[in-house]
Amino acid sequence: NSLDLHFFYRHARLMGLYRGSNQLRPCHPRMNVMFLKTHKMASSTVMNILFRFSEKHNLTLALPAGEGYHLGYPFNLPEVQKIMPNATIYFTILRNLVSQIRSKNVNEFLASPWTYYNLSENIYNIYAMNYMWFDFGYDNNAVDTEDYFQSVIAEIEQAFHLILLTDYFDESMVLLKNTLCWDLDDVVYFKLNSRSEDSIQEMTPESKEKVKEWCSLDWKLYQHFNRTFWRRIEETIGLEKLAQEVNLLRMRQEELMELCLLDPKPVDKSRIKDRKLQPFQSGRANILGYNLRQDMDNATLRACLSLVTPELQYVSYLYAHQFPDKKKKDTAFPLWWR
Repeated sequence: NSLDLHFFYRHARLMGLYRGSNQLRPCHPRMNVMFLKTHKMASSTVMNILFRFSEKHNLTLALPAGEGYHLGYPFNLPEVQKIMPNATIYFTILRNLVSQIRSKNVNEFLASPWTYYNLSENIYNIYAMNYMWFDFGYDNNAVDTEDYFQSVIAEIEQAFHLILLTDYFDESMVLLKNTLCWDLDDVVYFKLNSRSEDSIQEMTPESKEKVKEWCSLDWKLYQHFNRTFWRRIEETIGLEKLAQEVNLLRMRQEELMELCLLDPKPVDKSRIKDRKLQPFQSGRANILGYNLRQDMDNATLRACLSLVTPELQYVSYLYAHQFPDKKKKDTAFPLWWR
């Protein structure tokens, strides 16, 4: 049950596996949090951080009913507000288009996008144009005018307390930690759902410019929140302290990787020894995963498992514990907790 899970975390903290960065904190951890999951922006890694925090504090999660894994997509603020308390912190994460759009055919597509893009496809075309815009609940095919753009930006800033950046992920985790008054180990992470380099085609210089025109709403969205991100850093943390905390985060990550992992970095799907830790493979991409060391005591193993468990398996696990009387979710993978 959930109390057992809480015990694992408390025991892990006693043995030093989940120690915090500050002994005395002038604030209290924020428990009511809503994260808008975005596509290919390290959001699976952020979800893992939130899942672990929810276990640590025995929190209630908003989870999709039945066997599904999607919850309220795209973003619809009035619907979310029906289930979240008034004091909820809303945050999400964005990414530079040049590193976000990755495909083996990306340069071919951007050379002549209207040859391939079909407006009539509706929801099926969102991944090809302005899909950060769509993730926020707006029309990815909308005409980009300054008045329209500014009106949407105002709505997003009204709804969200914090917009993080994948391109500065460690800095984002430090900002998240400070905003929510969490401990260092609450935001330490192993990268999840990452692709192998051989499934990615680098953009040509021409494509890098064309994608900014093709996805102009997304590009302007990123530019705007890139500015507000660094302004927030300077106002709340300062660049010097930020650098110190990023260094602490990376050192802690290295400690845990050495403690938990058999390999020094994520491995190809064919090299993952335990099928229970096999991530969902999307399309032709090769999604990487991890192998855990076998020489750990049970408490350490449990803590390390929480860092590497793929998203679908983790959701299934949390759903089973939160709703023990309901039918379990089927991930198509063996589950380590069964």
